[in-house]
Amino acid sequence: MTGSVDCEVVIVGAGPSGLMLANLLGMYGRSVTVLEAGADLIDFPRGVGLDDESFRTIQTAGLVDPVRRHTNPHHIMRLVNGAGKVILVNDPQTEEFGWARKHGFIQPEVDRALYEGLARFEKVRVLFGHEVVDVEENADSVTAIAVSPDGEVRISARYLVGCEGGKSPTRKRLGVSFEGESPSTRWLVVDVNNDPLGTPNVFLGADPKRPYVSIGLPHAVRRWEFMLTPDETEEQVTDPGYVDALLRDHVPDPSSLDVIRRRVFTHHGRVAGAFRRGRQLIAGDAAHLMPVWMGQGWNSGIRDATNLAWKLASVLTGQAGDALLDTFTSERKEHAQAMVDLSLTFGRVIKVTNPVVATARDVAASVLNLFPSVKSYFADMRFKPMPRYTRGVLADPNSMVAGTAAAMLTRRIIPVRTANSRISPVGVQFPQPRVNCSAGIDLLLDDVIGPWWAVIVWGNSPRDVLPESAISQLEQLGAALVSIVPETQRPWAEAAMAEDVLVLGDHTGSMKAWFDDRPTPMVFLRPDRFVAGACLTQEGPATLEAILRSMAFNPRGVAPYRRTAEHTGAELTE
Repeated sequence: MTGSVDCEVVIVGAGPSGLMLANLLGMYGRSVTVLEAGADLIDFPRGVGLDDESFRTIQTAGLVDPVRRHTNPHHIMRLVNGAGKVILVNDPQTEEFGWARKHGFIQPEVDRALYEGLARFEKVRVLFGHEVVDVEENADSVTAIAVSPDGEVRISARYLVGCEGGKSPTRKRLGVSFEGESPSTRWLVVDVNNDPLGTPNVFLGADPKRPYVSIGLPHAVRRWEFMLTPDETEEQVTDPGYVDALLRDHVPDPSSLDVIRRRVFTHHGRVAGAFRRGRQLIAGDAAHLMPVWMGQGWNSGIRDATNLAWKLASVLTGQAGDALLDTFTSERKEHAQAMVDLSLTFGRVIKVTNPVVATARDVAASVLNLFPSVKSYFADMRFKPMPRYTRGVLADPNSMVAGTAAAMLTRRIIPVRTANSRISPVGVQFPQPRVNCSAGIDLLLDDVIGPWWAVIVWGNSPRDVLPESAISQLEQLGAALVSIVPETQRPWAEAAMAEDVLVLGDHTGSMKAWFDDRPTPMVFLRPDRFVAGACLTQEGPATLEAILRSMAFNPRGVAPYRRTAEHTGAELTE
């Protein structure tokens, strides 16, 4: 590379996507500069829902303890009609990924925890009061030109990621589309301290007279949201007296409330046409705007950071080719669009103001609730589209995109069906069970295997079922070699298997059930915990080859993270 750079990645915007991306890149030993136009982090409440996928990323980043204190796990949502009757309950009990599926949270406090987490990394810095006004790009680097109180600043890097929100100048400079819709309805949000109701969960009021939302949040914060009519002006509805009138149906004395803010906002549902061009990428709200109904705005940005961080780290250390970054769009765009569509649809159910239509909706909901399978479908949140990648860094037997080796797997693996596994596990997120090992008991899987690649084999050692050539490739990749066995088998396995094979005891039986449902005892797990390949052990080498081709793997590159054999932690590769 010609010329010099100040860092490897410059991130524009110190919102949740940018802060999480900086944490993950810092964990991988990369040098990062975050440029934020504001003088500090935004300090007023915004997002209120944090899901299990995001919490798993928070765990990977080593920030569970500072974040968890600002959350309420198992945040129940109830949809009520105009008479206050519950017509739908959303209360998922699964902890498939190691954490409760839904949490209420205070975004400013959690964002602050992400920011303070960056102090751990010598190579990561945040510059507040630096507004990026232009970007220059050449074949080797990209330079952000920012204005600050001290004048113009130029920061050169290998890549730039715009995380500066829905009005993203980075996205506009790239010239990519931002298609979707912005419903004409506006909403007034009112946040108060010293929650006067005390109910710990969420009520969506599908009241045709005026739809509303009432949310109990951590730290005794209560949020209300009220749908506005076209003739109500922002000046009018933010007047304290007007707000008191809206709240009078909810609390006896609105005038005594400790109000944090009153603010009008409009929902948007938009997705960028591409998340990357050249050395510039976009993530979070810059790449997609989520209506609030499913609480997925903050979480979608964290998914972006999770997907992008390991890919940037792989390219920066020479372990993968630059083309790997194109998979950021192919993997994330489709799911972002699915979440936007679901949120818009859910919003239409809530925003009904025609009394006849509202009555029909309520009757339909009452009938559907008579069927346990339908009722549990909503209660367990199975309507939420989980990410499933069909293109990108994977060897998917259903797609052939990774080459003929993956296509060959179809003939023997995919026709094997069970009642619970109708599709290949490739492209979906691997569960996170609790496991036992020599280093501890009842530990979360990710904490044991480390935040990089892993090959997991049920009931056997990867070294015993893979040829030396495949083991050598896995070592070059920096992958952990993992064997999961029933807890009763763990003493035998620890004595019989090589020292560099991590033996995990399945004391809950959840992993046995997972592998029993899928005829794929060998799983290749990506750093973001998605399954890159799953196969019979004899087909492991072909599957691994297909995965490495899909990421343009360079065996002469360096793994950014490598698990040590002596303990459950890992060490950075500089």
